[in-house]
Amino acid sequence: MAKELVVNQTHSESRIALIENGEILDFLIERQSPKNESSPIVGNIYLGRVLRVLPGMQSAFIDIGQDRAAFLYVDDAYLPTLEEQREMQSRVSTVESASKRLGEVIPDEFSTLTETVDMKFRPDVRIQDFLKEGDEIVVQIAKEPISTKGPRVTRHITLAGRHIVYMPFIEHTGVSRRIESEEERKRLKEILDSIRPEGIGVIARTVAEGQSYKVLKNDYNNLVKIWKDVQKRLDKAKAPLELHQDLSFIQRALRDIMDEDVDNLVSDSKAAVKQIEKFIQRFIPHHKAKIKYYDGEMPVFEHFGIDIEIERALSNQVFLKSGGSINIDQTEALVSIDVNTGKFVGKKTLEETILKTNLEAVKEISYQLRLRNCGGIIIIDFIDMEKEEHRSQVYVALLEALKKDRSKTNVLPISGLGLVEMTRKRTRDTLIRTMCEPCPYCEGVGRVKSVETVSFEVIREVQKVIKRTASSKITIFAHPEVCAKLSSEDFGIIEALEEQYNKTLLVRADNNYHAEQYEIYVPEN
Repeated sequence: MAKELVVNQTHSESRIALIENGEILDFLIERQSPKNESSPIVGNIYLGRVLRVLPGMQSAFIDIGQDRAAFLYVDDAYLPTLEEQREMQSRVSTVESASKRLGEVIPDEFSTLTETVDMKFRPDVRIQDFLKEGDEIVVQIAKEPISTKGPRVTRHITLAGRHIVYMPFIEHTGVSRRIESEEERKRLKEILDSIRPEGIGVIARTVAEGQSYKVLKNDYNNLVKIWKDVQKRLDKAKAPLELHQDLSFIQRALRDIMDEDVDNLVSDSKAAVKQIEKFIQRFIPHHKAKIKYYDGEMPVFEHFGIDIEIERALSNQVFLKSGGSINIDQTEALVSIDVNTGKFVGKKTLEETILKTNLEAVKEISYQLRLRNCGGIIIIDFIDMEKEEHRSQVYVALLEALKKDRSKTNVLPISGLGLVEMTRKRTRDTLIRTMCEPCPYCEGVGRVKSVETVSFEVIREVQKVIKRTASSKITIFAHPEVCAKLSSEDFGIIEALEEQYNKTLLVRADNNYHAEQYEIYVPEN
C-alpha cells in the first residue's frame, strides 16, 4: 500500500496531501497574505491584553494584535495550581481503574494540538475572579479564525515537537491513544517520567512509538529551548505581541501528518524540497532518500489524482460506486448527510440492498469528513434498516472507518429513525470555506426565486402603484425571463390589468437586472 506526501506550490498558495493508494488521508492548504502578514495559526503564542471580561459567558476577549479579538473561555483561562492538578490526576486514575474493571471505554482527559489530550480543570472559579480588563497574559492559538469568528486561545501552553509535546504549565505524562500496545505505552511513560522535571508535562506522540530515550530527550531539549526563548521575549515585551511563531506550513505538515511508513515525499517546488530536506535532515534523516522533485508535464496534483478528489469534495452530492449517493450540506455549526440508494437496485432483497448502500456510504462519509474538514455536530441520515443486526453492523463499520481520522470524534449509536449523531473536532476552517465564497448571484442561499414567483411579485407591486398614481403610463423594468413571462399569452396578465385600470403598461427587458430584481417607473405629470 503506497503512501505518499505530495506538496504543490503555486505562487503564494501551498497545498499538501497525504495519500494512500489514491485516497486522500489528509489535505492541507495555505494561502499567504499579499502583505505577508503573520496570521494566527494553531500553535502561535502571543502576549495579549484583556479587552473585555464577560461574566455572563464566563469568557473574555483578548487583543493579540490581529484584526479580530481572540476568544478565551474560562476552562482555558484558569491555570490550576500543582496541588489542583495532582488532585485531578488522582480522580482520573480512579475513574480509569474502575472503567477498566467494568470493561468500559472512557475518553482521554488530555488533548494536545494533534494527539488530543485535552485536560479540563473545573474548579469552582469564575473568570472575573482572576482576570480583569487591561491584564496582560500569555495565550496560544487553539483554534484558528473560522468564518466570521476570531481565533480561540488558551493559557494552557503546548509546544509540539516531532515525537513529543511539552507543556510548561501542566504536570502530566501521557501517551497518544493511537499507540495501542500496553507494553510500548509503559516503556514510553517510563522514559518520559525520567525526562520531565516536577510540574512539567510531556506527551508522547504517535510517531514516538519505538523511539529511543536519546531521540525523545533531544526532542524535549529542543522544545525547552523554544520555551526559554519565549520567556526571554517576555522580559521587556508589551502587549499585544507575537512571542512565538510555529514552523512553516510545509514543516508543520511534515511534523503533524507524516507517518513513519510514508514511501515518498514528492514536491513540484525546489524551494519546498529544500524545506523538506531541512526538516528531514534534522528529525528523520533515514527518510532523505524518499524526497523526490517532480517536474512532469502534468501538474503534480493532477498526476496523483488529487485534484479530482478535491473537486468531488466541493460538491454537495457525492456518487457511490454502486450508483447510490450521499448529499452533504454544511452550515455554520451543523453538517447534515443524507444517504440515498439512487440507481442502485441490488441483486437480492431490499434489506440487502439497503445494507450494502449504507456500508458503502460509511467509507465515503468518513473520507469526506476528513477531506472537507467538517466539524461541530454532524447528523447522518442512513437509509432505514429494519433489522437491528444491520444497524449494528453499519454503526461498527462507521467507528472503524473513523479510526483513520486524526481529529477527535464522538459517535452515538444509530437511532430508531436511522440517524447517527456525532461530533468532530475542527481547529481550522472547512475546505469549502477555504476554497469557495458565497455565490454573488444568490448571495450564498443556493437558490433564487422562480421566474413565476418574481412575475407575481411584480404584478402585486404594479397594482399598488396603479392605485396611488394618476399617470396613464407605467413602465416595468425586469430580467428578460421575467419580462417574457409577463408578456406571454398563457400568463395574460398585462392586458387584463390595462383593461381593468385603463392604464398603459410597458414591459422592458434588461440583461443587467438580477433574476429577482425589477423596477416600476411612473413618469411625473
